[in-house]
Amino acid sequence: MTGAKALGGAVGLRAERAGVWFNPQPWVLLAGTVSYLVLMLRQLPCQLGASVYQAMCYSDILPLFYARGLADGKVPFLGADVEYPVLTGALMEVARRLTMLLGGRVGPDVPPAEIAQAAAIFVGVNALLLFVFFMLVLWAHLRLARPWDAMMIAVAPAVMTTGLINWDFMVLAFTALGVLAWSRKRPGWAGIWWGLGVAAKLYPLLLFVPLAVLCFRSGRLRAFWLALAGGAGSWVAVNLPIYLLSPSGWLYFWTFNVDRGADLGSIWYVFSLAGHPVADASGAQTWWMVVGTAAICLLLLLAPRRPRLSQGILLVLVLFLVVNKVYSPQYVLWLLPFVVLARPRWRDWLIWSIGEGLYFIAIWAHLDGALESGSGGQGLYLAAVLVRVGVQLWIAALVVRDILWPDLDPVRNPQWTSRHALAMPRLDDPDGGVLDGAQVAPWMRWAPWLR
Repeated sequence: MTGAKALGGAVGLRAERAGVWFNPQPWVLLAGTVSYLVLMLRQLPCQLGASVYQAMCYSDILPLFYARGLADGKVPFLGADVEYPVLTGALMEVARRLTMLLGGRVGPDVPPAEIAQAAAIFVGVNALLLFVFFMLVLWAHLRLARPWDAMMIAVAPAVMTTGLINWDFMVLAFTALGVLAWSRKRPGWAGIWWGLGVAAKLYPLLLFVPLAVLCFRSGRLRAFWLALAGGAGSWVAVNLPIYLLSPSGWLYFWTFNVDRGADLGSIWYVFSLAGHPVADASGAQTWWMVVGTAAICLLLLLAPRRPRLSQGILLVLVLFLVVNKVYSPQYVLWLLPFVVLARPRWRDWLIWSIGEGLYFIAIWAHLDGALESGSGGQGLYLAAVLVRVGVQLWIAALVVRDILWPDLDPVRNPQWTSRHALAMPRLDDPDGGVLDGAQVAPWMRWAPWLR
């Protein structure tokens, strides 16, 4: 029996066709592929020798091929220091080996022309690998409660501008797979994916903070401990071998980031350019992270209704990105999925994207020196940083408002508008896994507003 017959003859045929047209998966994946093609086209000027700042197509991938010894055949961590966690270095090594399989030659005695050819292959291999990770991000979000929202990721300007600056699509994929596993009530697998994310870039570690608070509030601590155990296990599994083989190579990432001062894009860099440098940016960042995280935890714990997990994650990420010592342009990708999950409104997404886009333009103009000769001087760059910080805080403020007044939350109170103005049922936390519909834990009932 065909699907059309099962649905009821001609009516069923129309419904089956409508299901094809209104299935988000092909459209989201197609839109994501187009966005990625735009991203790759944007990289062409840099491959052809244009100024990386004027063409705004800078990528770490090509210069680090030379600077981190890959062109000489060195293995990250074992033969050369790399300022990234283990899995990012592993991806660099995988790309190097694939480059060699495709005919690229590397080594200290290889002629420069052949090294340049290998470098071009290396860039292409990385672009293909990162495209696979980007598709995984979209695939995971398509399987969450609001699959059409994945379109906001697929067509995001952040993808088309910053997607190939670094290897961040890998950590986005691990993070998204963890969110999907958690939503399907598989906390152990969620932790494993998030642990791999921490082994690629450090920021997924922050996800465990709101997770702990919300699991405590709802009496779901067993799920939290399973996730934490899975995360610790996967992180140790990929880090321990590198540490045993090369302790100094493994430690380089940590010492590099601890010793790093106020750098591009950070609020501390703004103070420095404005003539008011902060002597201890690391200490200031730590202080604000502790205070801000404590405030967020109190909000998640004492809000009139338990917040959604993605809301808590977004607040912690915004705090981290605002007070961090550096804000590389690709960091916008870290925030993108959780902007979509926590505040899925096209208007808000657009305003936030514009603010981030202005900073993207300003950073390259600043590095190129174009703002030095302009009438605005460095003031334009400082203004762009403040605009970026402002839109991030604005999104966070909207999420705080949704937490305090849940009727304003576009996920918990979705409106489906038609000629009859029908309303969808109110939801709790559709991607919250064991948190969705959970009652208040017995030990929280001392607070009257939590009953």
